[in-house]
Amino acid sequence: MAMDSRLSKTFSRRALSAVALAAVLAAGGSAHGAGAPAEGAPTQGTPTPFINRPAAPPKAVEPVGVEQSEVERFCSNIADAARDRRYALQAEELKKLQAEVDQRIALLEERKSEYETWLKRREVFLARAEEGVVSIYSRMKPDAAAERLAMMNVELAAAILMKLDARKSSVILNEMESKSAADLTRIMASASRRQDPS
Repeated sequence: MAMDSRLSKTFSRRALSAVALAAVLAAGGSAHGAGAPAEGAPTQGTPTPFINRPAAPPKAVEPVGVEQSEVERFCSNIADAARDRRYALQAEELKKLQAEVDQRIALLEERKSEYETWLKRREVFLARAEEGVVSIYSRMKPDAAAERLAMMNVELAAAILMKLDARKSSVILNEMESKSAADLTRIMASASRRQDPS
């Protein structure tokens, strides 16, 4: 560390001596006039004086105001186009959303019409069993009623059984074959639901 410090001090002194010597020689050469050697012909033993080169001219820098005004002009030129593009994108997005909403409304309308159709079918189904027919089957013996109901339309038979007393219907179903009783029970269960079974 101490050696580095001594070396740097020695180097600094030598550099200062060389600069001072060069300055003295340059001043002496201009003072002697004719006795000085010709320019461009260095003499032996004398150091070559430093040549002062002219500094490069500074680059022309445009004022900051000019750059800002060009940027402002550019921004103002594209502002309308950017605004129109943004509006076009928003309008496109709104059209897509409107199409989705219309599609969902159409689906809801379709489901509504299906539900109304199902309700009408249920009402017609229940109306088939008129009171007169129901009263006839209610007076019949269970085995005879079971035989007759098994031979008629399944929906009509189920409608009649729904109109009968629950005890009477259960006895009639008990007298039927298991497959016919199962079909009638399935239809009666579907008709008694408040929602569309499909």
